[in-house]
Amino acid sequence: MFFKVFLKNCTLICYQRQRDLSKLSKYGTLFTAGFSLFSTSKSSIDTSSFMAEPISSVEYLAKNKDDMKIKVELMILRVQAEFCKALEKEEESGAKFVVDKWQRKEGGGGITCIMQDGKVFEKAGVNISVISGMLPPAAIARMRSQGKKLSDGELPFFAAGVSSVIHPKNPLIPTIHFNYRYFEVRDGDTVHWWFGGGTDLTPYYLNVADAVHFHTVLKDTLDKHDKQYYPKFKKWCDEYFYIPHRYETRGVGGIFFDDLDTPSQESCFKFVTDCADAVKYSYIPLVQRHKHATYSKQEREWQLLRRGRYVEFNLIYDRGTKFGLLTPGARYESILMSLPLKARWEYMHQPGKDTPEGELLEVLKNPREWVKE
Repeated sequence: MFFKVFLKNCTLICYQRQRDLSKLSKYGTLFTAGFSLFSTSKSSIDTSSFMAEPISSVEYLAKNKDDMKIKVELMILRVQAEFCKALEKEEESGAKFVVDKWQRKEGGGGITCIMQDGKVFEKAGVNISVISGMLPPAAIARMRSQGKKLSDGELPFFAAGVSSVIHPKNPLIPTIHFNYRYFEVRDGDTVHWWFGGGTDLTPYYLNVADAVHFHTVLKDTLDKHDKQYYPKFKKWCDEYFYIPHRYETRGVGGIFFDDLDTPSQESCFKFVTDCADAVKYSYIPLVQRHKHATYSKQEREWQLLRRGRYVEFNLIYDRGTKFGLLTPGARYESILMSLPLKARWEYMHQPGKDTPEGELLEVLKNPREWVKE
């Protein structure tokens, strides 16, 4: 009689906890479900959908799920996997992402996913990194020059982020870049934290409908959090992705922000998560719209010339690239993932003003507003 009551109670409690113990309640026996109630371990983390096992141990992730560092790691793992699978679905050659999980001896590591020489995507990279250690003086000096109030000397830090650059083969499909990151620096008893990131589009030929769609998705996402975000971060993007020696922007913009630490850590995390999730909705429809379009040799050569501008910005001006190269134990292959497989430079090349190429340059020299307030 006691045993029957025991089983009945276990079944009832198990049913009430089915969200946390779904696998056990669905497939386990009553004895297994009852036994699980007395286990001291917390609910596990399902890693089956990720591109690789997390950087942190699953046990550590499960025990510290309320820590912002863990929330960010799980978010970027999910975003990486979802975007990779969305791109693979559009790639018609059967090519898949090569997954390279790496460790950093100073602390942490990353997962680099690369797809090359496809029919649709010439080079696509979707990376995550979760690193920690001591921030070197050179990196601290750079942060202080950007307004961070940090002490001298080495300081412990944590950084995690997802970063992607997609270089399509067809010049009528634009290139996209996005990066969303979280940073912590411990300075004595104070922990400084902030979020940063952005998404931007680099077309080779101007398609107004593409630009409007892209910016509309971003604006709709940002407006859910703060209606001042889109105009502020759109302007910041136009200014950040500017190539001074060319007197032009890298593309038609998007959003960019850094040092985001208000109104609260949780609200910032939700905002960044929504931004990262919006990427596939802003970009995949553009791939579907143009991937079967025909193009000429001249259009291909212009694409390669514009990629040269992309390389110039990333290697000369990009803050993320500079920070990565200054970080001890930097993994250069992953940092330089953003560079295209092929690019071209021609001496003093200048397209005609009344050509499609000239039309693009006019927009790059005079950024537009793509959506109405």
